[in-house]
Amino acid sequence: MIIGPEVTEEGLEDIVGKVGKFITEKGGEVIEVDRWGRRKLAYPIRHVMEGNYVLTKFKFEPKLAADLEASLRISEGVLRHLLIKLSD
Repeated sequence: MIIGPEVTEEGLEDIVGKVGKFITEKGGEVIEVDRWGRRKLAYPIRHVMEGNYVLTKFKFEPKLAADLEASLRISEGVLRHLLIKLSD
């Protein structure tokens, strides 16, 4: 996910924590959280040219992916997100 540059470090941790909590509450498991830091975007998103990139690897029931997508979509600090399935 890409989190807006206006979000403070504490806010960033809060967003990442909420995503992890959502996953674990639904019976999933967070395997790894990789913070890539602030990077320049290839194109503007909501008139913003930078964002904090966070990669979260987790195991989760595929049927619950729509709930996670909806949660990320309404999160104010999240500019973009992408869920992909990795092969086992």
